[in-house]
Amino acid sequence: MKLSKNILLAFTGAIVLIVWGSWQWNSNKVDYNLDVKPILNKHCIGCHGGVKKAGNLSFLFEEDIYQPGKSGKVAVVKGDWKNSEMIRRILSDDPDDRMPKEGPPLSKKEIDILKKWIDQGAEWGVHWAYKRIEEPEVPTVNGWQKWFGGKNSDAEWVRNEIDHFVLKKLRENKLSYNTEADKKTLIRRVSLDLTGLPPSDQNVGAFLADSSENAYEKLVDKLLASPAFGERWAAMWMDLARYADTKGYERDGARVIWKFRDYVISAFNKDKPFDQFTIEQIAGDLLEGPGGFPSDEQLIATAFHRNTMNNDEGGTDNEEFRIAAVIDRVNTTWEVWHGTTFACVQCHSHSYDPIKQDEYYKYFAFFNNSRDEDVPSETPNLRHYSPDDSVMIADLRDWLKERDEKIARQAYQFLKVTEPKINSFRFKLGDRSTYLDSKYLGMMDQGYVWSPTITLQGEDRMLISLGTRTKGAKINFYTDSTRVEKIAEVEVPATGSAWREDLVIVKLPKLEGEYTFFVEALHPKAPDDWIAVTWVSFQHAFPGGKEGEEKEQIYASLLTRKVLLTPIMWEGTGYLARKTHVFERGNWLVKGEEVHPGVPGLFMQLPEGYPPNRLGLAKWMVHRDHPLTSRVIVNRFWEQLFGRGIVETLEDFGSQGAMPTHPELLDWLAVKFMEDFGWSTKKLLKTIVMSATYRQSTVTNPEKNFQDPDNRWLSRGPRVRLGAEQVRDQALAASGLLSQKMWGPSVMPPQPDGIWLSPYNGEKWIESKGEDKYRRAVYTYWKRTAPYPSMVTFDAPSREFCQSRRIRTNTPLQALVTLNDPVYLEAAENLADRMRNSGRTLEEQLAQGYYLLTYKEMSEEKLEVLKKVYLEALAEFKADTSRLSEFLQFSEEKKPEKAALTLAANVLLNLDEVVSKE
Repeated sequence: MKLSKNILLAFTGAIVLIVWGSWQWNSNKVDYNLDVKPILNKHCIGCHGGVKKAGNLSFLFEEDIYQPGKSGKVAVVKGDWKNSEMIRRILSDDPDDRMPKEGPPLSKKEIDILKKWIDQGAEWGVHWAYKRIEEPEVPTVNGWQKWFGGKNSDAEWVRNEIDHFVLKKLRENKLSYNTEADKKTLIRRVSLDLTGLPPSDQNVGAFLADSSENAYEKLVDKLLASPAFGERWAAMWMDLARYADTKGYERDGARVIWKFRDYVISAFNKDKPFDQFTIEQIAGDLLEGPGGFPSDEQLIATAFHRNTMNNDEGGTDNEEFRIAAVIDRVNTTWEVWHGTTFACVQCHSHSYDPIKQDEYYKYFAFFNNSRDEDVPSETPNLRHYSPDDSVMIADLRDWLKERDEKIARQAYQFLKVTEPKINSFRFKLGDRSTYLDSKYLGMMDQGYVWSPTITLQGEDRMLISLGTRTKGAKINFYTDSTRVEKIAEVEVPATGSAWREDLVIVKLPKLEGEYTFFVEALHPKAPDDWIAVTWVSFQHAFPGGKEGEEKEQIYASLLTRKVLLTPIMWEGTGYLARKTHVFERGNWLVKGEEVHPGVPGLFMQLPEGYPPNRLGLAKWMVHRDHPLTSRVIVNRFWEQLFGRGIVETLEDFGSQGAMPTHPELLDWLAVKFMEDFGWSTKKLLKTIVMSATYRQSTVTNPEKNFQDPDNRWLSRGPRVRLGAEQVRDQALAASGLLSQKMWGPSVMPPQPDGIWLSPYNGEKWIESKGEDKYRRAVYTYWKRTAPYPSMVTFDAPSREFCQSRRIRTNTPLQALVTLNDPVYLEAAENLADRMRNSGRTLEEQLAQGYYLLTYKEMSEEKLEVLKKVYLEALAEFKADTSRLSEFLQFSEEKKPEKAALTLAANVLLNLDEVVSKE
């Protein structure tokens, strides 16, 4: 009986263990994104994904994984891992059968996860970043103290909701927060973060003297209202916009596009809602400003996507590089606003995220109708007229509107953007014709070409830009090659060169329908002279008889003005619209099926009423239900302040990117940004810098260094090396040299000789004079093939392509810059003057120099070291006064004391705590 009882107990225990084990197996839900997707990406996607589809099986798209593969067997049978071919292959001992074929086998833990996932129903999941952003509940800060009526220090620490989320993660990771940094540290930190400049002496004095509870908030509001705010954040945006003052590629000629930088600075200063900021840059040319036409500001905004490189080198294919520019626009848009690696989808379906190749080209179709075509003139351009000419344009527009609204719009549009027109390299070549420098149509005597097919609707006037070296040339337009019906005879102006063109307006018979014009050139007096044609435009003549003809003369004179031009986006419609095809394997020469504008099926589709063009796309990008834009942008601003994003991989929110350290905080900020803040950048930044998390001291200890070495969990304040622009601007500001001048063309501050090599045009770096020499770094002229060297040393990119984040380096070259670059040497001389004027004793002067750069008191130990540097330098300069002229290059005073103090100031500019934000 006793034995039977033991057997019964053992049997019962076994049953309990089995039931408990079964419950454990099924109770812990496997998360597809967190648990399964990383395994598939690591071991399976390489052969069964977007690039390859071995065995006709893909683990990238849900519809594929449950279907029979090439073998006829189903890889994943929901609820039954034992009959799932994937598991059988993973467990197989046969080397020809086992998966993965090449690579290490899966671990037992990975296999168990896959088994469990299948048995639980093999539910597919949407990656966290592709889910609609929902506002999470703010965590409580109540600690154990509340149960005993004690003081809750956590509740006293928090300043706003950000701290609730951070505190929760600190508790989970058994970390503590830091107390608030001292006021001197805080004002320098927040000033550098919000304006890119150290605080002014006035701001420091006012803040230190203000003992009110909202003293810090008043400081933040003042910094947000500073004109320097827009310059600081524009510097960040220039990397994303790949802004440069040159076109890139081998020739890398100049480009005049600085008005876009002015637009960005102004937008940040005005706190333009970020959704509007987005729409204007993507589709400003499709908006209707006052009078039904886009405003200059909206058009300038589209230069964001005219910062693409342009290849002016002879022998290149215009269409190839036009397509390269469109591809760059697609990829940049995805990186900047969606944080998604979209570029690989150009050649094949995404390797790790469920985006198909044809979806890339549907998105490509939104941008494919832009009118730029890789020509040296960078057309289309916005023409910037003088005030007097602008009045003439307004008068002409008003006169036309009274007579014909359609012609008024056409004329105004052409005066502003010279569109629509046909660039001449679109003509098909015949005998004695070519593309001059691969860009413009050139014809000799008796040469001929055919135009592209043009659809006309009653146009009775042609504008043509052309020229030749000598007099006596003309070109004739016929309706076909039989030359029976001549519609125009154009006298070619003698401009002295085929490279200089003039505008000719020719009357036409009214033309309706499709035409492919036959064009012949006649130049019997100089048969070997080139006649160059740059563009042709068909338009409606002005109404009003003789008065209309007089107005046309005004119109022509305005079009020939030498004006400032800004490259912009402009949409081609009608016969200028393009068809879009999938490029087979990404090769633009091998076109597959035709596609139309659309967005990936992974995301919400264009809402009803959104036009299938860039404007509809831009509105879709900032729609409340879009899962990425707000998350990505909030993360960008966070990274600028803390040195690391909540998602570290700013450029990749996909399944191969880093997981967010504080996902709920990211979503809370994203929702607030869209809904409560109305896409206000200033409100977002204020919320972040007002948090206790941001205000923490950077002091650390061995425990925190071990548990949180990279400050992922925000257990201390952000200590980050300053950006390239900030290092330079701080040196100029502290020395008193920094110019407050804003706006306008780029400047050329001092840089070493020999950096620029421009064999095509002999362009040289011509150092700016006066205060332009000391302007903020954001205004520095940027040549892609030779960027400003000292800023490149501090990790600034060349801007050939979009760069989401600068990976900070720490190299000896950086110290060589701050110790030897002429900009820093001049700053050191001026800083030395400020130091000398601030105290009577050497110790006071040295300490004041440190204070002007850090707003902290210098320790006795550091002061002694700096004093030793000064005294040794003084002795050397006294011993060899010939070195004074070489060292003191920027002031007339050549004394050993000035040189030694300058050297001490130079050392201060190079200190770690000076080139870092604490």
